[in-house]
Amino acid sequence: MKLSGVLFFPVTPFDAAGELSRDRLAEHVTRGLEHRPGGVFAACGTGEFSALSEAEHAAVVRVAVQAAGGRAPVFAGAGGPYGAALNQARAAREAGADGLLLMPPYLAAGPFQGLAAYVRGIAEVGLPVIVYQRGAISLTPEQVVELARIPNVVGLKDGLGDIDRIRRIVLAVRREIGDGFTFFNGLPTAELTMDAYRGIGVELYSSAAFAFAPEIATAYLSGPAELSARLLTEFYEPLVRLRARVPGYAVSLVKAGVRLTGLDAGSVRPPLVDPAPEHVAELEALIKHGRSLVGA
Repeated sequence: MKLSGVLFFPVTPFDAAGELSRDRLAEHVTRGLEHRPGGVFAACGTGEFSALSEAEHAAVVRVAVQAAGGRAPVFAGAGGPYGAALNQARAAREAGADGLLLMPPYLAAGPFQGLAAYVRGIAEVGLPVIVYQRGAISLTPEQVVELARIPNVVGLKDGLGDIDRIRRIVLAVRREIGDGFTFFNGLPTAELTMDAYRGIGVELYSSAAFAFAPEIATAYLSGPAELSARLLTEFYEPLVRLRARVPGYAVSLVKAGVRLTGLDAGSVRPPLVDPAPEHVAELEALIKHGRSLVGA
């Protein structure tokens, strides 16, 4: 599967009672699709994957697949405990998802052979799998090559930002596997590091900003160099500084941004917390300035 363009990671809307809002999720995905993302990644990190029950996870994926209607590939998050990850993968397959973003298993830390068996088991469900490297999962080039040889493992999302390591990984996979394996930058607010990733041959990235300001995200990708440079310094860098103030803002600020667009996505679930009012005001001002730069 060939992914291109900006990758859209929707939030998971909850209603006033804290329950999943399917209608608002469908609207959120539909709005994003108007800006032609390269893929929709539902029930992933920005979608509060770790806070969803298995039933909610399955419902989120079904809604995203139906809302996308084939206009963009839909990947579902899966991961955590092995049994839950298998159930998530099977439910995603039944819902018609095009692939999986495999989150790291949590707490239980085994050797690489155990991780490879974990990945192999999920891949045997039958959907294309992109492995997410982040947290305790820090792979060597040789290990990524081994994972890439597993049937249905088609890509690696890098959430570490170690440019030397990912450069060596890309070179090893291209040499041993070929050009069909997909890499993308999965750092929070990936736009800020894309110059470095493009320098080592990684063009794809997940865009947190796309969820609440798709016109800014698409202008950064396809606009003139001068505009992209201004967006980096006047929108993305201040956004990163704001995000760094409180743990979990990489998700809760995105959800606040969606609420600022007029779509009531509700609050985040524990252990995340909603942004402070003054931080929401800063975010609103940033979005307004970014939109003025792109003429939206």
